[in-house]
Amino acid sequence: MSTLGRHDIVGSLGALQRYARALTRDDARAEDLVHDTLLRAIERSATYRAGENLTNWLRAILHNTFIDQRRRADADARHLRHVSTQTEAAAPPDQESRLQLQEVSQRFDSLPQEQRTALYLVVVEDMSYRDAADLLAIPLGTLMSRIGRARETLRAADDPAATPRAPSSNLRLLRTDHG
Repeated sequence: MSTLGRHDIVGSLGALQRYARALTRDDARAEDLVHDTLLRAIERSATYRAGENLTNWLRAILHNTFIDQRRRADADARHLRHVSTQTEAAAPPDQESRLQLQEVSQRFDSLPQEQRTALYLVVVEDMSYRDAADLLAIPLGTLMSRIGRARETLRAADDPAATPRAPSSNLRLLRTDHG
């Protein structure tokens, strides 16, 4: 068994970033995926065998990490759909409110999984940013960025002519601050 060298890993970063970008088709998600891959590689460094192609070993970890994240995202999406149907069944709103809720729910569902999950934890579950970041095992700044992008997307969908910070009448509950 061999210890991974810092310089060896640095030499593989370009290949990892390209592969992560190809899988995720998103620069921010690709960066997160490479970060998660490197953490797993460090945790599993004892499984690396001297003479093995380090870049290929890291690519395999990256691929498996991506698959794990997709499975987790699919499970989260199923859970969110289940929760939303339970919420509607528990207290059906009047017709206009129901239409607004459906519209917000559709917009929420159309967000990328990472943004949906981050926004859900902070807004619906009322978790602090720190607790949500810890739960998702991501840096606080990454969580805040995901929430910010999600809110901007929802605001833009509410009023395409609005400036990025313009208030939204239908989505005011999504703008509460949590710290």
